[in-house]
Amino acid sequence: MGWPMFYPETLELRLLLGLVLGGCVGGVGVWRRWLRRDGGVAATLVGATVFTFGGWGWAVLLVLFFVASSLLSKYGAARKEIAVSRVTKGGPRDAAQVLANGGWLALLALWQAYQPAPWVPLAAIGALAAVTADTWSTELGLLSPTPPRLITSGRTVPPGTNGGITLLGLLGAATGASLMGFVAGLLVLVGSVPADLSPGRLAAVTVASGLVGTGVDSLLGATLQAVRWCPLCQEETEQDPHTCGTATHALRGWPWLDNDVVNAVSSVAGSFAAVLLALLVGLL
Repeated sequence: MGWPMFYPETLELRLLLGLVLGGCVGGVGVWRRWLRRDGGVAATLVGATVFTFGGWGWAVLLVLFFVASSLLSKYGAARKEIAVSRVTKGGPRDAAQVLANGGWLALLALWQAYQPAPWVPLAAIGALAAVTADTWSTELGLLSPTPPRLITSGRTVPPGTNGGITLLGLLGAATGASLMGFVAGLLVLVGSVPADLSPGRLAAVTVASGLVGTGVDSLLGATLQAVRWCPLCQEETEQDPHTCGTATHALRGWPWLDNDVVNAVSSVAGSFAAVLLALLVGLL
């Protein structure tokens, strides 16, 4: 778990080092305007927990997700903002968004520390694959030259609509999950995640679990996720009030199932998919 870098034996030193490293990541995120201040605090706590109880391998994968996804969010930012600024929260990630993407991973790290089991690292990798695939799908899908289609009916919907998918978005999801699978396989080779796993099969499971996670996200977005309506702009939104300043009202979906909750569920779904697929291919 500590190769090739120093990993303290005592919990106190691991926690201290984790807070320092997590604080650096959170601080850079705030400085680069990837995170709001509360998001920086949440990132520090999640990062410290993952490093302290999961180890270097888990922390490397978490930082990979955060940095790669944050950089990707800046690609074509002007086009994306025009497409969805009136629909989603947008802007730097807040604490709720950070916890939605990393909270389940932090819980798995705690589980691994106190009830270690071979399936837990796989669940962690599956969770990260899911949030990576979902983020990349969104960021690249918003740049699609063709409008998205609703996953449940196939009808054309505006960019940013919950449950809308594009070919470019699907390719983005597969690419993000593949990156996570490739790096996870390398970490197997250097001993930073359980060494009894086959890197090649682990990578395949990672990609598949990432696609499952983003699929769950899209299905929930198209069916149960809360959607609001702006009476002034006459359009759907997740915001209340809308960017125009008008109060919105519930249109459909479960009021408590917002985008952050959906992302958290997607993360958990990726974990379950990774464990089940690993059982099927003999990784467990």
